[in-house]
Amino acid sequence: MPETMTESLNADVTKKAVLDTHAMKWQSSPSPTVWRKRLDSVGGESGRVTSVVRYDAKSSFPEHDHPEGEEILVLKGIFSDEHGDYPAGTYLLNPPGFRHAPFSRRGCTIFVKLCQYGGERREHVVVETTTAKWTPGPVPGIDVLPLYRSARHPETMDLLHISGGARLSHQACPGGAEIFVLDGVLVSDDGGHGAGSWLRLPDGAEWSLGGKGKKGCTLYAKRGHLPAAPAA
Repeated sequence: MPETMTESLNADVTKKAVLDTHAMKWQSSPSPTVWRKRLDSVGGESGRVTSVVRYDAKSSFPEHDHPEGEEILVLKGIFSDEHGDYPAGTYLLNPPGFRHAPFSRRGCTIFVKLCQYGGERREHVVVETTTAKWTPGPVPGIDVLPLYRSARHPETMDLLHISGGARLSHQACPGGAEIFVLDGVLVSDDGGHGAGSWLRLPDGAEWSLGGKGKKGCTLYAKRGHLPAAPAA
């Protein structure tokens, strides 16, 4: 039987968190053919959660809605629902109230965030990152592919490519930041982080990021979404 997700994990968003998802074991989900690695969670199966999810070939998940929205980045394979097929590199933001029955014919792996997109008038967003346009970033050697911007909501999501040797130093993080390394090796103040690494920096933290080796690294970055720490 699938395990029931009741415990909290890395729930205090005022604290830094770093995980290597490749070192984690797959856990069961309510579907016997869908597996997950939870990175943070609070509120059980219907609560806030960030995770890496794997769909076996010919797998499906029962139809369900997302009262506080859903964000997906397809890492491998093709993720599907009744609205379409989404190959590796596709970014999705499904707004509050979105309903679907996801499945995968040949299997897929996705990075997914649930119950973190409340608020009115959010758009449904689909970005094919394999064909979308990259733009120059804040310093030479860093390029940006914007995924989400809204004047009504504080968070921003991007893909960043950091060339080997390029560095973004001592940048403030108002509203905090989350990073998921997609390929290459990211260098931070904590050392090197390979593909599959997840980092969360709280509101007010600073980050210094660089790319290692000739290839550098590519990462997903979400910023401006975490609450401020309570006043002492």
